[in-house]
Amino acid sequence: VQLVESGGGLVQTGGSLRLSCAASGFSFDDYVIGWFRQAPGKEREGISCIYNNNGESYYADSVKGRFTISSDNAKNTVYLQMNGLKAEDTGVYYCARDWACSPARMVGGFDRADYWGQGTQVTVSS
Repeated sequence: VQLVESGGGLVQTGGSLRLSCAASGFSFDDYVIGWFRQAPGKEREGISCIYNNNGESYYADSVKGRFTISSDNAKNTVYLQMNGLKAEDTGVYYCARDWACSPARMVGGFDRADYWGQGTQVTVSS
């Protein structure tokens, strides 16, 4: 199983980034992909997740209306489109493989996920 994040970078407040999570080594449709982030001095925060078989998704309140998660099953890739970025969105973003996608799962920061990637840094300058 491998999850590889990409697309992070430095952006100004109000800008946009699109993160990608390329998955391999498992049956993509059978799992959920979740995104969580980790900022220095802050707790891990689950921000979004998606069922790859039907596209059902959830968002944390902190990103709702600004971030959009999508899944391309032909490419085994999940995207996180981030618009209206704020300084508090700064952190390392990880994607993780999980079995369920729900608000409860996000509260735990996907701490029950069995695999996650190496992370990609997002820095929003004010």
